[in-house]
Amino acid sequence: MLTDTHTHLYSEAFAEDRDEMMQRAFDAGIKRFFIPAIDSGYTEAMYALEKEYPQNVFLMMGLHPTSVKENFEEELAHIDKQFKKRSFYAVGEIGIDLYWDKTTLEIQKIAFKRQIQLAKKYKLPIVIHCRDAFDEIFEVLETEKSEDLFGIFHCFTGTFEQAERAISFNMKLGIGGVVTFKNGKIDTFLNQIPLKHIVLETDSPYLAPAPFRGKRNESGYLALVCKKIADIYGVSEEEIARVTTENSKAIFGI
Repeated sequence: MLTDTHTHLYSEAFAEDRDEMMQRAFDAGIKRFFIPAIDSGYTEAMYALEKEYPQNVFLMMGLHPTSVKENFEEELAHIDKQFKKRSFYAVGEIGIDLYWDKTTLEIQKIAFKRQIQLAKKYKLPIVIHCRDAFDEIFEVLETEKSEDLFGIFHCFTGTFEQAERAISFNMKLGIGGVVTFKNGKIDTFLNQIPLKHIVLETDSPYLAPAPFRGKRNESGYLALVCKKIADIYGVSEEEIARVTTENSKAIFGI
């Protein structure tokens, strides 16, 4: 059994064939799907997805850094309200993204910090989005570092040193399609990192693995990520599936 720890299955990209796409994932051995939030505009779609697949879909709640705008206080209030109404499996995806907009850095930091504190309050993991922002992310994590801070560094694409630093903050590394890219780089050092620190993800509909790079990604392609990681570590795909699913259970508590 494989676990996709990060997949946007409620995305409009799947509007035409969501059920078929889910069936392909089931057929590929993927049975557990952890669903990150983006902003309040997607909340109802997430709840609808959960209702459709209650045994397989596990929701997070949070404000994605690219959705941190002038109205971020309203968005954070929406998140607070959802947490008061029901339970979630993580606060995510949260973090800092300086690829699209550097002008919002200060409010991105505030939103990130506040949501880390929310995770601590509810004793939940965080799922971090980091793009062109390792130093800034580590700076915030340093201020919040504690035994009860833990989670996943989603779509990890940093260096070996950055991997070690992320792990030092009680983070697992979320490894997805990038590991199959010719210029992905992480495949050159990944086997130096003990498997206990790794979870698998697709980030679908984004970042499809080879040979589908550039096309719509889907959770069923997680099997290709698993195969590549098995090659890198020199163990069976079954062993990768077993260990990474156990790791996901350690993080999400289910």
